[in-house]
Amino acid sequence: MSPVFPTVREVLDLVPMRHGAPRLVAGNAGLDRPVRWVHIAEVPDIATLLGGGELVLTTGIGLPADDAGLREFIGTLADVGASGLVVELGRRYLTGVPRVMAAAAERRGLPLVELRRGTPFVRITEAVHGLIVDAQLTELRATEEIHQRFTDLSVEGAEPAEVLRQAAELAGCPMVLENLSRQVLAYDPAGENAELLLDGWEQHSRQIRPAGRTAYDPGSGWLVTTVGARGQDWGRLLLRWPVAESTPPTRLTILIERAASTLALGRLIRRDAEGLERQIHRTLLTALIDHSRPVDEVALRAKALGVVLDRRHLVGVVVRHRGDEPAAGPGADADPEAGPARLRDLAEAVGQAVRDAKLTALTSAVDDHAVGALLALPDAADEEKALAAFATALRRVRLDAAPSRPLATRTVVAAGSGVGSLREARRSLVEARQIAEAARRDPRDLPCYRLPHVGLAGLLHLLRDEPRLQTFVERELGALLAYDAQHPREQLLGTLRAYLEQGRNKSAGAAAAHLSRPAFYERLARIGRILDADLDSVDRCLSLHVALLALDAIRTP
Repeated sequence: MSPVFPTVREVLDLVPMRHGAPRLVAGNAGLDRPVRWVHIAEVPDIATLLGGGELVLTTGIGLPADDAGLREFIGTLADVGASGLVVELGRRYLTGVPRVMAAAAERRGLPLVELRRGTPFVRITEAVHGLIVDAQLTELRATEEIHQRFTDLSVEGAEPAEVLRQAAELAGCPMVLENLSRQVLAYDPAGENAELLLDGWEQHSRQIRPAGRTAYDPGSGWLVTTVGARGQDWGRLLLRWPVAESTPPTRLTILIERAASTLALGRLIRRDAEGLERQIHRTLLTALIDHSRPVDEVALRAKALGVVLDRRHLVGVVVRHRGDEPAAGPGADADPEAGPARLRDLAEAVGQAVRDAKLTALTSAVDDHAVGALLALPDAADEEKALAAFATALRRVRLDAAPSRPLATRTVVAAGSGVGSLREARRSLVEARQIAEAARRDPRDLPCYRLPHVGLAGLLHLLRDEPRLQTFVERELGALLAYDAQHPREQLLGTLRAYLEQGRNKSAGAAAAHLSRPAFYERLARIGRILDADLDSVDRCLSLHVALLALDAIRTP
């Protein structure tokens, strides 16, 4: 972005200035100084009338005649911060400015320009001032766009990644959002190399120490503002300004502050839902499962968040409540917020368990019922030990959270097969989710379920999307499901389930179904007629039991 004021170099390129055949005599290092105004002067004590940033035009007729006076004149201009000095030849100086003046200007880095051809100064001042006014109007329009853009983002409740994307687009500069621990929450490289931008970020960030809530750190080249609201700061937003010799223009300060306020407002709106770090975890886990982002990008973003996934042994873990767990309390089923609240509590418990077990992982909800974690272990040999530590820590956290409600702690912890690269992580996560679903009604209370623990039910969950399995279920149970749909008060499928789960023991089945034995026997006879099946046949009952387990797998949300 161009600053509001033109530079000395840009002024020298204007048509009225070129008409005067300008020649730079000294002060090449100061050509990129901004020109705030143009001032015409013919007196030696002009510095007392300047405020800094002026380009002084003179014919030299009022300048001192002695060398000491010329040195002092140049010194006072440099001290007050003048942008440069332009001397028209022909009146006081015929062939060139005095050498002593040029030497003094070179020492102070003050651009000294000769105009070798006469030109009306008013045309120069008009051109420069017009350039300044146009730049200020451009700056004003840009500021209006910034306010409108971030107002729209605030109203839409945009995610941090989108806020940074649009901010970087407006600024044309890389931007980074970090928390108070210097972990990167979101970033946009603005077309630059993201890996280089984030390499060693925490160490680099701790060296960026601006003097103020919003300030530019010239040593590092970052414009920084604090992010927070209601007196609670939770991060910093940083913008890298590529021009080391100048401070960022005012509109970038406005931009970064508006972006920070949009982020703070978004966090306030979402504060009851989940923390910002958890949102980033969820985005990355979802990206792995859905293939919505390249794995290299996921690895880079996770590393910036403090979770290293490269060259690690990765294990997908899924935690969910038991299938027979009652609702959280009276009226919970009627409360639309009860389910999300339980899921948030479980997600917090999983995150705490990861920390207590001293593990590194991405953790977040992976659907409406389960929380996932991708454990990143240094060595494959640590897998079983790490899973045991996590399961123990989770049980302790859940018990501590609900000591008077032990049922609230009943969860299933399932782990997929460990993998050696991030590209295979999806397989481990999906396998863990399928195992967790299969183990929901398992009567055992294992610390961590793996694929061998769920046996046939686990296999059916892996195959639940297979059309041939669905066809098998319809062939075996379709008639009974149709009957139950027409007679909802009878629900014979439950009777069949009780009979098969009790090993075809009719007395035990009647007790499990809470029916008298004559009623239970009569129902079994009706089921046999509907299905045209001999319920005393071991093979036929085995086929029906497999169909029931497959139906459970297909119906599992």
